[in-house]
Amino acid sequence: NCLLRAAAILAMLSFACLTQANEAQIRKALEPKLGQNSIESISPGPMPGIWEVLVRTRNGTEVVYADASGSYLINGNILDVRTGRDLTEERMRKLSAIKFEALPLDQAVKVQRGDGRRTLVMFSDPYCPYCQKFEQTLQQVSDITVYVFMYPVIRPQAADHSIAVWCSPERAKAWLDLAIHHKPPAAKPNCDNPVDKNIELGRQLRVNSTPTLILANGEKVSGAMSAKALQDVLDQVLAESRKKR
Repeated sequence: NCLLRAAAILAMLSFACLTQANEAQIRKALEPKLGQNSIESISPGPMPGIWEVLVRTRNGTEVVYADASGSYLINGNILDVRTGRDLTEERMRKLSAIKFEALPLDQAVKVQRGDGRRTLVMFSDPYCPYCQKFEQTLQQVSDITVYVFMYPVIRPQAADHSIAVWCSPERAKAWLDLAIHHKPPAAKPNCDNPVDKNIELGRQLRVNSTPTLILANGEKVSGAMSAKALQDVLDQVLAESRKKR
């Protein structure tokens, strides 16, 4: 047992030294090529022989991959073909996670179906084609609460329609009529509303595309998802939150 423990300790020390050596070599090779960008961290990647390099850019953190010497750089996503998982996308979601409980949900239109036990935040523009399509997808998902932060950046000249949604007596219905059926609300856009605050919030959270989703664990997803993929991830997040209680 003593020999086994000693061997294990030696192996860990050797791995630590090798890790430090590879990190230093990769950093030395890549940093001169990055211009104004900088390396945040270097760590073993999701597959043997590949290292994850987190690069800080003016648009936020990006994930790239390098070989152990830093001679080759890979800019793209790594997929696990056995499970169909996008490992890079999953990593980016964790890196960009925010505190869900800190979001000002009182600035969002609340749309609930079923018991609403699964929760989702969505930054959406009613005139974004992908948002309109995703609203159709959401109709296939039951037992969900969607907090819609209206984010009229595609057609800012039509921002009054989003404001009119907020001024409507039934905001959820007015939003769905606008986003799905392209029917502007009858209400006048003359009430106190959070639309400008939502746009500022989106900029702070680096919402660069619509729809952008924020899961209950704080992970951010840029772009739409299929109904099955959404249900799977919502169930996973819900299960994880229950385990922590």
